[in-house]
Amino acid sequence: MTDAAATPERRGRRGGGRDARRTLRATGDTSAAAFLTRTMKPFELVSDEGLEMLEHNADTILEQVGIEVRDYPSAIERFRDAGADVDGTRVRFPRGMCRQIVQTSAPAIYTQHGRNSERNVQIGGDATVFAPNYGSPFVHDIDNGRRYATLADFDNFVKLTYMSPYLHHSGGTVCEPVDVPVSKRHLDMVYSHLRYSDKPLMGSVTAGERAFDSVEMARIAFGGDLQDRTVLTSLINASSPLVWDATMLESAEVYATHNQACIMTPFILAGAMAPVTSAGVAAQSLAEALAGMAFCQLVRPGAPVILGSFASSMSMQSGAPTFGTPEPAMVLYTMGQLARRLGVPFRSGGSLCASKLPDAQAAYESSSTLQPTVLGGVNFVLHAAGWLEGGLAIGYEKFVLDCDQLGAMSTFVKGIDLSENGQALGAILEHEPGMHFLGTAHTLANFESAFYRSNTADNNSYEQWIEDGALDAAQRANAIWKAQLASYEAPQIDDGIDAELLDYVARRKAELPDTFG
Repeated sequence: MTDAAATPERRGRRGGGRDARRTLRATGDTSAAAFLTRTMKPFELVSDEGLEMLEHNADTILEQVGIEVRDYPSAIERFRDAGADVDGTRVRFPRGMCRQIVQTSAPAIYTQHGRNSERNVQIGGDATVFAPNYGSPFVHDIDNGRRYATLADFDNFVKLTYMSPYLHHSGGTVCEPVDVPVSKRHLDMVYSHLRYSDKPLMGSVTAGERAFDSVEMARIAFGGDLQDRTVLTSLINASSPLVWDATMLESAEVYATHNQACIMTPFILAGAMAPVTSAGVAAQSLAEALAGMAFCQLVRPGAPVILGSFASSMSMQSGAPTFGTPEPAMVLYTMGQLARRLGVPFRSGGSLCASKLPDAQAAYESSSTLQPTVLGGVNFVLHAAGWLEGGLAIGYEKFVLDCDQLGAMSTFVKGIDLSENGQALGAILEHEPGMHFLGTAHTLANFESAFYRSNTADNNSYEQWIEDGALDAAQRANAIWKAQLASYEAPQIDDGIDAELLDYVARRKAELPDTFG
């Protein structure tokens, strides 16, 4: 762990003028709304006829090609008992079977509970929930560059997420703490979420027993009995194309059994794991997700599920994934429509980029992903902050810059204010033509809340910018995350519950071998 990430408190806050005030404003306000409530209708890209065609194509895929279910005979038996045609490990579904199973019992909206009830989030409907980056083995900051992530980095990002008023969910594997054995790191990660935040969280999905550990730790943290509450929403990825494997299905079965939510997500690089066309990606994604969600409903009818979509384009020259391009945005809009027709919440989007640095490429590509995310009505947004290098890294400065844009989205989704104050007609009628509005009573009454105030942008004159140190956006973000970590205060937790969690972690670590593969 480097000095910059491990001991930000030693760096202190920047002093001097506007920059110091900006940093102070950005040190965190955890009292904001628990989730976004969108006032506008989601953008609709595809006609009803087009959606029906894609649904028909997905059913054709499930009926004629089917899904390969690897190394999990009990899942195959569940599908067979429900009416699927089984040939070895290949499962084919009668037309409409998966859709009927999902629509019969999967909830359209559910509540995920946080350890602090004021943090409870709505998943589905007109709600959007932002969660941070997920799964990166590397971290980046401008002081020390790119390096392997550690548990200290993981703890830092949990704390930064907790402090951000614009991230509603603590997330899951915000980065991979590679200094902890693979067999044991899930215990440290879940404990970090439960101890250093009181927002909702995700559990481990790398093995069924790790999913069970996640449920058990959540049970302890929530007072010994989950009371059938959904307190975990966790990511279950298909092995596209058209494969569900034992690791993911076993974890999904654990969560569904305990009424915990599963995001059933095909992970697709178009041209590699699916056809190159957006319609082809959408049909295949729907087929894979339908099979996964149907499995959860067969395990426990009514268990919360989310239709997930992660679709990226790729460079046909190098094979590398690309982000911020038009095609994934079109898939996102389309999958959002299909999820709403199915009647389940939708996960997609984020602040995605292929850039290695928090630079202009990162900003452009992330913006081109975040705008469709909000306009398309995504309910659960993973990778909303911190994503760099196609997901291989999470950046400290990128995290801060992304959170600032999430704040802008929180204002945008409220729509236009048409109240009497919002119309401002009285102010216009009382005002003389040709005179500015700066000193009017209406402006003075609204100036503090009139516009979203960025914590990272510099809007001063060139001379003032020079006087404040001539810092670029990443340098300003660097000061902000250090100040945030220096001012972090952990949320309250009962000492007895904390002790029980620590005992569970220690006991399970003693039972598990050290494995790094």
